[in-house]
Amino acid sequence: MRTLQVAALQFSCGEDRDGNVATAERLIREAAKGGAQLVLLPELFETPYFAKSMRHERYALAAPIDSHPTLHRLQTLAADLRIVLPVSFYERANNAFFNSVAVFDADGTRLGLYRKSHIPDAPGYLEKYYFSPGDTGFRVWRTRYATLGVGICWDQWFPETARALALQGADLIVYPTAIGTDIDVPSSDSSEPWTRVMQGHAAANCVGVVAANRVGAETDGAVSTTFFGRSFIADETGRIVAEADRQEEAVVIATLDLDRMAARRDRWGVFRDRRPELYGALLSLDGRSAERQS
Repeated sequence: MRTLQVAALQFSCGEDRDGNVATAERLIREAAKGGAQLVLLPELFETPYFAKSMRHERYALAAPIDSHPTLHRLQTLAADLRIVLPVSFYERANNAFFNSVAVFDADGTRLGLYRKSHIPDAPGYLEKYYFSPGDTGFRVWRTRYATLGVGICWDQWFPETARALALQGADLIVYPTAIGTDIDVPSSDSSEPWTRVMQGHAAANCVGVVAANRVGAETDGAVSTTFFGRSFIADETGRIVAEADRQEEAVVIATLDLDRMAARRDRWGVFRDRRPELYGALLSLDGRSAERQS
């Protein structure tokens, strides 16, 4: 029986960049000591979530993938601990800026790069100012332990992301995340739909899903965001098998049965019964591409 122990890390991110990275390393080590073979960090964990407002000086937070000091440090750590480690970072690529994840295998090899495809633009989440839409497409990597697919935060609301990754053979989809207060409707709580949509991706594609969020209140001028945590791991039926709370730092670990997942994908029929030739509406923004072709 092939199994995989996965961990989602949850913590607050302050102004001390070195301190945030040190917290990440401490929790990664704790997860590995607890048996985790794949560890997921929150989105853009090195700093407070800076897309709450538009400030041009924050472009200086970005660095190229080949010379990024945090990536080098965590790449070495992945090799030392023999863990698979997807790492969220703010990437500079010549004159372009991306919200990216570098994927390190359990021997420290950098397997590749994913750049966030769906970029939000809403009060408190002004990411279009800081990031270009990703140009890597949806990708999977065959790591030492399992085939891994990666989405980033807003990507998690799009079923097309999860399905594209599952079609390429993902056993597991991970979503580093920074989500909290709805600035438009402060009384609303998006944590429940946030959780359910990813549970649906797990069940619809018969894959495991891991989401890692941050916690704590962060203020930027007039904008205050409280991140709601609730980092979790779901199995191939969509059942949550481990979950953190809304406020506390946490290391959430669970074991996923890769053979059981694969068997479910084979017998459940969702891939056998797909009708790609009928999905033309997905290729347009207004759902009318099939009409225009007729």
